[in-house]
Amino acid sequence: MLLTTDVKLFTGTATKYLAEDIADIYGQSLGKMDVLQFSDGEFQPEIKESVRGAFVFIIQSTPPPGDNIMELLMMIDAAKRASADYITAVIPYFGYARQDRKDRPRVGIAAKLIANLLTAAGADRVMTMDLHAGQIQGFFDIPVDHLNGSAIFLPFIQKQKWDNLCFASPDVGSVKRARIYAQHFNADMVICDKYRKKANEVAEMTLIGSVEGKNVVLCDDMIDTGGTLCNAANLIMEKGAKSVRAICTHAVLSGKAVENIEKSQLSELIVTNTLPIANGKDSAKIKVLSVAKLFAQAIRNTHEHKSINSLFLTPSV
Repeated sequence: MLLTTDVKLFTGTATKYLAEDIADIYGQSLGKMDVLQFSDGEFQPEIKESVRGAFVFIIQSTPPPGDNIMELLMMIDAAKRASADYITAVIPYFGYARQDRKDRPRVGIAAKLIANLLTAAGADRVMTMDLHAGQIQGFFDIPVDHLNGSAIFLPFIQKQKWDNLCFASPDVGSVKRARIYAQHFNADMVICDKYRKKANEVAEMTLIGSVEGKNVVLCDDMIDTGGTLCNAANLIMEKGAKSVRAICTHAVLSGKAVENIEKSQLSELIVTNTLPIANGKDSAKIKVLSVAKLFAQAIRNTHEHKSINSLFLTPSV
């Protein structure tokens, strides 16, 4: 297939380590870009090479602080004003996705706001992984490629050959995710039902199902303070499990998360590198898997106008 449009890969400061790996696997260097810093904290991204008529992919996760999403928006705007032909925002971790509905009076829906901002800035497409709520795809009026973390975790689990396997959801919101793994391995599934008094604080948790003598794998899209996962792991071990570990796509690891993990009954926490693992890099319990190959393939397929359906689905391993 003859492709007449150049591909340009750029990165923001939040995910440079991952963008470099993606570009290396893709087979080309990252585009040249500088970020001018003003003394008051204001900054200005500047693309240092021509993108006229190009397929531009801008790689940037958007965790707090707000500078990360602002930097992505400004890079998209710069590429648009430089006459890029097609701009894809590659957002391995889509920040503010937990604010996906109005669950209390007088609160905003930040995930929808971010979707509007990306579109207004000039993005033609968004590529992301394991949104906190799948319905966020519907917040966009542009295409959204929602990659599946199971493409990373399923082959890893398969290689471990754990016997008497059981998958667990740490809360009701992750039931569908745990069921995918349970069905793939023809294994049992249990649910941890939690009650929160306030954000990041679990008041009470109960276990639905039996874990007696099982090697249990907790499944979630992200781990923030680790409170839910660690409480679930402790409860599962109290109920007679042989071992308990967790797989989480996005390692936010805020506050005392690493300390909580180290003190918990979790034997292992397997995460991906959609976010930098600064806080947990010295923890023997935390194992990091790379998503670079998956995103590099998705970028290639997008540019070549090929289907990326296989990257959404759980693979055959």
